Amino acid sequence: MKTDVRFPSNGLMVAGHVYTPDTATPERRPAVVVGHPTTGVKEQAAGLYARRLAEHGFVTLAFDAAYQGESEGEPHGLEDPIQRADDFRNAVSYLTTRDDVDPARIGILGICGSGGYVVYSAQTDRRMKAVATVSAADVPAWLTGGDDKAFDQLLDAAAEARNVEAAGGEAPTISLLPEAADESTPEAIAEFVDYYKTPRAQHPRATNTIAVRSADKLAQFTAYRDVDKIAPRPLLMIAGTRAMTLPVSEDAVSRAGDNAELVQIEGASHVDLYDKEPYVTQAVEKLAEFFTKNLSKG
Repeated sequence: MKTDVRFPSNGLMVAGHVYTPDTATPERRPAVVVGHPTTGVKEQAAGLYARRLAEHGFVTLAFDAAYQGESEGEPHGLEDPIQRADDFRNAVSYLTTRDDVDPARIGILGICGSGGYVVYSAQTDRRMKAVATVSAADVPAWLTGGDDKAFDQLLDAAAEARNVEAAGGEAPTISLLPEAADESTPEAIAEFVDYYKTPRAQHPRATNTIAVRSADKLAQFTAYRDVDKIAPRPLLMIAGTRAMTLPVSEDAVSRAGDNAELVQIEGASHVDLYDKEPYVTQAVEKLAEFFTKNLSKG
């Protein structure tokens, strides 16, 4: 069953969907918070994973990050990494208030950009008993391809964007994707276009744009630097063998410690793991096993 919910996050109301198993039980259940990819919304990949994990007996919460989707926050499209991390912390806080959730058995799952935010938030929030990612990405590096000059240009644009907003103008935004792909579109971009810009997963609130001044917030954010602080709690990172972001998970797991595991889904690209079969089923089965083991009683 899916229920619309709202919870506060640093003064903003965040919109979410709670998925509950069909079978009733008088006992409190383990729960998992699920975060969406950058520029995505809860109705897409996050909702799919939340629903599938609920079928395995978890109470799950997929939510729109602040400034995105149906959640509050202006300018809409702002990618604020500290707020994003706090959204996960506040989602956990919300779940602890529910009568059907065991507050001692809450895990978190981040998809794409949310993978970085769950890793970051879990480093200090020990209520998050098990941490998992699917197609984890490094958003600052992804925006510029790791090009320092490109990031300098984005920072100049962010400064000017702040001036525009200070003068009462509309917050400038940039589109991360073309409206359509053709033969000249790089494969890494084309797979996002196929997901976000076609009936496959297109959603009116997934605009694939970000506020320009997101750049000066992202520039100082390093999601994975202190990944070892999650230990001794378990960390599972799932990535496709064809994903351009696979090195992000490989590097994080290599530095996390013995508590971390990397699972590679053979043949899957980054976006394949958003919704394509058999890849999603393979990922969900591994996630269900991981959360069942690590969110067990006692």
